[in-house]
Amino acid sequence: MSRVNITAATGDSVVQPVRIGLCGLGTVGSGTFNLLQENAEAIAARAQAPLAIVHIGARRDNPACDTGDVRVSRDIFAVVADPEVDVLVELIGGTTVARELVEAAIRSGKHVVTANKALIAEYGNELFALAAEHNVALRYEAAVAGGIPIIKALREGLAGNHIEWLAGIINGTGNFILSEMREHRREFSDVLAEAQALGYAEADPAFDVEGIDAAHKLVILASIAFGIPLQFASVYTEGITRLTPQDLDYAEELGYRVKHLGIAKQGPRGVELRVHPTLIPADRLLANVNGVKNAVLVEGSAVGPTLYYGAGAGGKPTASAVVADLVDLARDLSAGQVSRVPSLSFANEALRDLPIVPMAEVETPWYLRMEAEDRTGVLSRIATIFSDHGISIEALIQKAPAAGQTTVPLIVLTNLAAQGRVDAAVTQIEALDTIAGQVVRIRVEFLDG
Repeated sequence: MSRVNITAATGDSVVQPVRIGLCGLGTVGSGTFNLLQENAEAIAARAQAPLAIVHIGARRDNPACDTGDVRVSRDIFAVVADPEVDVLVELIGGTTVARELVEAAIRSGKHVVTANKALIAEYGNELFALAAEHNVALRYEAAVAGGIPIIKALREGLAGNHIEWLAGIINGTGNFILSEMREHRREFSDVLAEAQALGYAEADPAFDVEGIDAAHKLVILASIAFGIPLQFASVYTEGITRLTPQDLDYAEELGYRVKHLGIAKQGPRGVELRVHPTLIPADRLLANVNGVKNAVLVEGSAVGPTLYYGAGAGGKPTASAVVADLVDLARDLSAGQVSRVPSLSFANEALRDLPIVPMAEVETPWYLRMEAEDRTGVLSRIATIFSDHGISIEALIQKAPAAGQTTVPLIVLTNLAAQGRVDAAVTQIEALDTIAGQVVRIRVEFLDG
């Protein structure tokens, strides 16, 4: 479907606008509207056609943008039904109404651009198949890492590489919390309250602090990197709620920093998909990504390690990614094709049936902290338990007891050990009458290329 019409009388080329229906006028929706207005001339030149929002679906107006004489409907499905709309931009969020809206748009022959990571991660396989059936595009650059063009980098820039692994700070809220805890020795609950006050975290912050948001994004990245189906249910997810300033301090003393990472690795046994707190060497670039910023480190077979850094959320950065998809789509339409660079999840592409490695078999080094009674034989017993489970100790550090305390912090760094072995050893250690409370467990990654 070409957007270029040739006028027979003059021979001049008349470029028709790509007509956009925008659903959702919140932070990202208003940011997208404003960006298209503010940079209209430059965007039209890059897209080879004007991009015109002709219909908006939103429950209420947003004072952050002046919609002027653009048609606004309170029923978002009126945008789908509008024959004047070529492309539907879904920015309402959620996975119920949003899924119905996107499916309706696809069935009506409209292309779709979305920033909805949950929708893609949980229902993307079906939606991509439906889009292929109806010969329309479904674009989602804005679904991962806000304004960082990581989808395009994986799909296009690194297309000649075998992607071996990727690791990312892909939730700004969690990164802000850990940065504040480390830099100012603040408790998790205190920083979380500030994050909520600043608008970084929702009233119910579970999606951010329990790793669900990062898991959605990791699934999408892994699907593109490894050519596998989207499989959100297979991601191991662990949050940051149990981390303490004490552990962040000890990590710093040992030459590490704690980051909440999404990690995907491809190996002989299959694919690892995991989100969890991780100790990484303090001199790594990823260890120095602080505040609400996001970053993704990708190891390619030809290019080696490449790092993608920037704003992972917010109206303008995410709008930048939405508009980038619209520009790409407009170019495709001008060329008379649906997708210059098809998604790995389109039905006409062969997806790889790689197994997901069970977490019990995933091997990493470990940081373990326990409170032990300060008496003879305790260290020997702990070392024996690790040895019995085939776990090699890299370092064992005993800290001085705090004033009035009868127990001392004991920090153990292990070499590579499967989680199943570590779980079994920790269960035995926690059962000792010389150990108080639970053992803190944090995985270690060196992120070497």
